[in-house]
Order: sequence, then C-alpha cells, then structure tokens
Amino acid sequence: MSNLQRKLFGFKQSSRFFKYLLVAIGLQLIVSGFINAQDNSPYSRFGLGDQHPGTNIYNRGMAGLSAAYSDPRIDGINDPRNGAYKYYPSINFANPASYSRFYAIKEVNTNKLQYGKMLLDVGINFTNHGLHEANNPESFTSTNLFFSYLQLGVPLKKNWGLVFGLRPLTTIGYKIDRNERLYDPNTGSMIDSAKTQFSGEGGSFLFNTGTGFAIRNFSLGVNVGYLFGKKDYGTHRIFNNDTVDYAASNHETRTNYGGLFFNTGIQYRIDLSPDKLRYIQLGAFGNIQHKLKTHSDIVRETFIVSQTDASDLRIDSVSVQADVQGKLVYPASYGAGIIFEQLPDVARDRGGWLIGVDYLSTDWDNYKLNGVADAVKTNWQLKVGAQLRPRIKNSYKNLLAYRAGAFFGDDYIYINDQKLPVWGITGGITLPIANLKDASSRLRNQKSVINISAEYIKRGNNNNPINEDLFRISFGFTLSDYWFTKRKYD
Repeated sequence: MSNLQRKLFGFKQSSRFFKYLLVAIGLQLIVSGFINAQDNSPYSRFGLGDQHPGTNIYNRGMAGLSAAYSDPRIDGINDPRNGAYKYYPSINFANPASYSRFYAIKEVNTNKLQYGKMLLDVGINFTNHGLHEANNPESFTSTNLFFSYLQLGVPLKKNWGLVFGLRPLTTIGYKIDRNERLYDPNTGSMIDSAKTQFSGEGGSFLFNTGTGFAIRNFSLGVNVGYLFGKKDYGTHRIFNNDTVDYAASNHETRTNYGGLFFNTGIQYRIDLSPDKLRYIQLGAFGNIQHKLKTHSDIVRETFIVSQTDASDLRIDSVSVQADVQGKLVYPASYGAGIIFEQLPDVARDRGGWLIGVDYLSTDWDNYKLNGVADAVKTNWQLKVGAQLRPRIKNSYKNLLAYRAGAFFGDDYIYINDQKLPVWGITGGITLPIANLKDASSRLRNQKSVINISAEYIKRGNNNNPINEDLFRISFGFTLSDYWFTKRKYD
C-alpha cells in the first residue's frame, strides 16, 4: 500500500468514526425530549431518587448479569470470518473490563489492527408503574418513556477497546397531596383545615469514557466520567379558613451537584475445552466512595396562587439562601459474579447456552447530602440469569438468542427503619438485522441487532406504606460497522 493510499485510507476511517459520533450525538438530542419524563413515585423523594437499570438491554434480559459477562473471545473456530459462527456484539458498561473483547483482528506477525467492529448502542425504556396501599383497592398508574443509555465502542487493538457514553442513573418525580383537619391541642375542637402538597423533580446522569484491555485470559478496565444531577423538592401548605385569610407557605430546596466519578472492573476466563467453546468466566467491578460538589438554593416564602395561570406569586421571602455550597457523599459499591458458557458448536451440530450469578451491594449507610443523612441503608441484590442459542443454521429463527432471569434483595430506601424488599423476573430476545446491502448474505453476516427485554419488578409488600409494581419493556439498538479495514490493491 502506497503512502497516498494509506493517507486516503486513514481519512476514510476517521470519517467513519466521526459519522458514528455525529449519529450518536443526533440520537442523544432526539431522546433528550423525553430524558426528563416524570413518574409519580413517592419513594423517589429519598436518596438520589428511583434508580435506573445499571446494565445494557442485552444483559437486562438475564436479570442484569454483567460482572462476568463479555463478548466471546474471537479465536480459532469461533471467528465470525469463517462464516459458521455468529455472535452478537454488546457494550457491557457495568464492567469496563469487557471492553477488551470487542471484535478485532490483528495483522499476522504484528500487533497492528487489521480490522474490527465499531459499535453504537442506544436504549430506550417504556414503563408502566403502579402504586398500591395496603388494604386499599384504589391504585395509581402511570406510563412513561425514558432514555436508557447511549454508548459508542471502538476497538483500538486486539484485546483493547474504548467506550464513550451517557446514561441516567436516577430519577426524582413525585407530587402528593395531603388534606387534613387541624385541632386545638387543649380543647380537641377543630379549628381549621389545611392542604399540603409535597413535590420533587430531578435526577442524576453519568457521562463516561472507559477503556479495557486483556492479557491472555485476564482483562482489566476502568470508566472515568462526570456524574451530575439535581434534586429539587418542596412543600406547599395552604390553610382553608372562612374568616381569616392565611397566606400559603412554600419550603423549597434546589440542589445541583456534580463531580468526577470512576469505577473499575476485572474479568478472568478459564477455558474448559481445547476448542475454547466452553469456559467459565469470573468478574468483579466497583467504585470507591466519591464526594461531589453541591450548590443549593434554599427558599422559605409565602405566596398566593395567580388567578390567571395558577402560578405561585411571592408575597414575602421569609428566608432565601442562594448558592449554598456543600458536598454529596456518593457511596461505594461492588459487584461480583460468575458465568458458565457453551458457545454454539457447528462441528457437533449443537446450540449454545449460558448461566450465571451476580451479587451486588452498595454502602448507602454513608450517603449524605450537605452533611444530612437520609432514609437509605446499605442494600444488596442477588441475580440469576441464563441464555439459550439454537443450533446455527441458515434460517432466521436459528439466529435468535433467548434470555431469562430473576433477582431479589433489598431496595436502598428504608422508611421508619423498615426495609423495602425487591424482586423481579426478566426475559429477553435478540433479533438480528438483515444485511440489506448484500442479499446473498443477509442472514450469514450479521452486523447489527435489536435487543428486547421485558421486566416485572415488585417493590415493597403489605408491610410497607406503599408498594409498587413496575413493568418495563426496553429496546436496545446495537449498530456495528467494520473499523480500520485494510483493502488490498492489485
């Protein structure tokens, strides 16, 4: 290859990278229209709010198994170039050690990259959320659309990958009205009635970049990013009196926070067969405790409600503190897991399977916002998941992958020192996208897939003031294209 050809080739690969990056940015702008979708969850008042899934949609179908999961190693018989093996690329951002397994082929007798596959992974969630009180037939339901994540993965060399991404971590969204009668504490007679409205909004997000590399069967990775968000909550109190005109009161605290965040992960693979189609993989990931900077506006005021647009009109500011600086203590967490996998074996005409277990824990006992603790405690979850792959044949149904899982544990929110148990069941499927450019290989050279997961989650029970049912269906679009492919010239 001449110097001119190399320059033209390098320009083409750079153009492809920036094309993917522009597509990623465009998709992020599209989904930003519903990135702040609101649920009415009273438990989101505590801590940093309701937590979003911390795994991609591929893994979510297996209850979120992620500690030990990575793409299969491209080696020997399971190299997709031989036309017999099919794999489905993913970006497992929960454990950055998995980035080392992006599809990449090096040149013979060198460490240079001959070609690999760039990945663009975008996820969205549709949720149906129900709130129930014990011994009360009435319930509240809401349906919402949420942005789940956007990730871009690039193989730099064989066994070395790079990722950029953005995803929400938590959401705050609630509005609760309480009507009550007020009584004279001395006589017991009713003196007034009042309406109190509790409301809150906000959430947290993580912009991250990460890298992972492998040395033989051992992989190590790290994510570094910026964690930011806001927590805006307030209390409106209105007195109802026929003779005395009381001004309504508003107690509101608006807090913005942000700071650097990083986590790390490791994975180790143990081959159980000479062809490396059967193996055990161990994995662990975690982050240390972080302290993020906060800026708060604290408002205590009286107001009246506008007759024209129902907005709040301030009468008097009892107390206003602007830009009060502090710290948010974000807790340490860790996860560990193991998977057993048998990859599809064309020679023996058999399919593949995977089964695994994860254990996760987060030290929420140490959480504080501006020096104040909250109704949160250290929690844990145990996850069990599995995947089935049919025998590989030249038919669409044999290219699908099926997943299922279950998990249980405790939520991180504790009300009146009472734990909030959580359990759920999941299922998922992978649907390959046909290669429309080449009709002769539409089902043989899969490069992009749609991952679908469905989850039913139960939060709390009749011992808790409120229990929740959540049904979530998620769609993940993993688009891939060859990266740094070297052409031959006659």
